[in-house]
Amino acid sequence: MRKLYFLVPGTGKKFACGGLFAELKAFELAKQVVTSQVVTYRQKEKDHLYLDDVLKQNNLDDIIFVISWGFDVPKLAKKLQFYNVVYHAHSSGYGFRLPSHVPIITVSRNTMGYWGQKSPNSLIYYLPNQISDEFSNLNLTRDIDVLVQARKSSDYLLKQLIPALQSQCNVTVINSFVDDLSQLFNRSKVYLYDSAEYWAQQRVSEGFGLQPMEALACGCQVFSSINGGLSDYLDPGFNCYKIAGYSTEYDVKRILKTINSPQKLSLSSHILAEYRSDNIIKRLEIILSEINFFFDHKQQFLGDINDLTKIKMARLFLRKVMKKIVSK
Repeated sequence: MRKLYFLVPGTGKKFACGGLFAELKAFELAKQVVTSQVVTYRQKEKDHLYLDDVLKQNNLDDIIFVISWGFDVPKLAKKLQFYNVVYHAHSSGYGFRLPSHVPIITVSRNTMGYWGQKSPNSLIYYLPNQISDEFSNLNLTRDIDVLVQARKSSDYLLKQLIPALQSQCNVTVINSFVDDLSQLFNRSKVYLYDSAEYWAQQRVSEGFGLQPMEALACGCQVFSSINGGLSDYLDPGFNCYKIAGYSTEYDVKRILKTINSPQKLSLSSHILAEYRSDNIIKRLEIILSEINFFFDHKQQFLGDINDLTKIKMARLFLRKVMKKIVSK
């Protein structure tokens, strides 16, 4: 199979974010299936290839470029239009379109549905993000009643709910990077996550929602928003609770009840197994086999299915109107 070149702007602190960490995790898993390398395109780094240098090579038919950095995707897709390119889609809602010769691998079914509508003529696959084995229930003493990460949290969570809880239970708010989040999840009874407001401001979706799943894997009770990729696995009333339910007082009552209740909700081992490395590697082998077959075909044949462009949509609308007029 062709080599994979995972394109990221850089790997230093300047670019550190959930999307970068998820992409580097995907790269580490891909190395177990096919030869893979990280390639930077904004910042040159001594340990990685640099995109402009790579493109000076004569024959790149045996390379697949994996692009993922949402706001950079349109420019990268244009720059690499004559090469084999795959879009690894995390969030959705950026507004750009991709030609049908660019296969799309999505990290959530929510994002897959978005691209299934946006690019109906593209090859589209589902490859979930990985939940590392360190995120497991260690059955430790849970001395933290409520755990919250300030980043991405809503004003309601930070300014209304947390102050209301702090006078009634032990609340820990994280304001900085934590090296071992699994230990904190194992010490906590309840984890609060409310990102809908944050992603609405960004005007893109919650691509996956890693922390609530990690918390559930560690045995936490989770109160969460259900936006974007979170809807893939969160099931209010069955494995989690929906946060921001009607009023602050109602949320406080539910959270305190959950803290003190012996009955616990949990994420089934069947669901969790979908996000572990063994399953992801098996899926990746199948996906890469199909994508390589597609790129072999593309070298010899042109596509003949019209894209769902604005012009085509306008024509379909006019056709629908004319049929109504004729029928009357």
